[in-house]
Amino acid sequence: QVQLVESGGGLVQAGGSLRLSCAASGSIFSIGIMGWYRQAPGKQRELVATLTSGGSTNYKDSVKGRFTISRDNSKNTAYLQMNSLKPEDTAVYYCNADRVRPTPDRYEYQYWGQGTQVTVSS
Repeated sequence: QVQLVESGGGLVQAGGSLRLSCAASGSIFSIGIMGWYRQAPGKQRELVATLTSGGSTNYKDSVKGRFTISRDNSKNTAYLQMNSLKPEDTAVYYCNADRVRPTPDRYEYQYWGQGTQVTVSS
């Protein structure tokens, strides 16, 4: 089992910055993909950014150039630096870990954190 704990959410004015952290713990040999998703009220959960263990990134178009995903593999921790925040970025942000290997010969998929609220005021 793997647990993901997010932190760093809060209330910020438009144009401001926040940094989210996601710490993974439990039986972990490696994590293939760590990512951030978000869900605004009345909307479906959507991908914000992902980062593979090899360094490949994928971003939602509307956050490109403003958000940066990074990870520290030695700490099994992912980060999301969010700059130039807009009111439309307001959502609950969820950390995701996929292709988790608790041992070198096993894979587990799709772990989620509990979410952290990000609110951007205009």
